[in-house]
Order: sequence, then C-alpha cells, then structure tokens
Amino acid sequence: MLTEALSLAGRIMSKKQQNNTFEKDLKRLEQISGLLEKDAVDLEEALNLYEEGIELSRSCISALKKAELRITELKMKLNELNYEEEDREE
Repeated sequence: MLTEALSLAGRIMSKKQQNNTFEKDLKRLEQISGLLEKDAVDLEEALNLYEEGIELSRSCISALKKAELRITELKMKLNELNYEEEDREE
C-alpha cells in the first residue's frame, strides 16, 4: 500500500513538472513570436530565435500528445467501469 502511494506521488510530481515545462515552453514560444513579429532583432538573432521556437514547438506538441493519450486511456477506463456496472445490474 505504501509503495503504491509513493508511486502515485511520484507520478503526480512528474506530471506537475511536465505541466510546468509545458507552460514555460509555451510562454517562451509566445515571447519569441512577439519578438519576431516586431522585427526587433537582427537576422542572425531571428534565425536563432526561430530555431529555438521550433524546438519549443516540438516539446509542446509532444506534451499535448501525451495529454491526449492520457485522456483517451481515462475514457477507456471509465467505459470499462460503466460496462462492469451494467453487467452487475443485469
């Protein structure tokens, strides 16, 4: 029981860290977009920012795909519970 609780706590912390990373990456991506839209940087800096933005985009897309998968898994579990309850009622 304690092992399960510790495991769950670890997963929750990991998810919070992932969420913080996602939020930070998204905020930085918005900053980069703003700088590039304002033409506030020279060409070399713009290229560096664009490259950073691509990496941040990949990170955000990956995090969103993981979240989508988790939601799908949770829905499947919910459906399984509903079927089990229907079977018990019959």
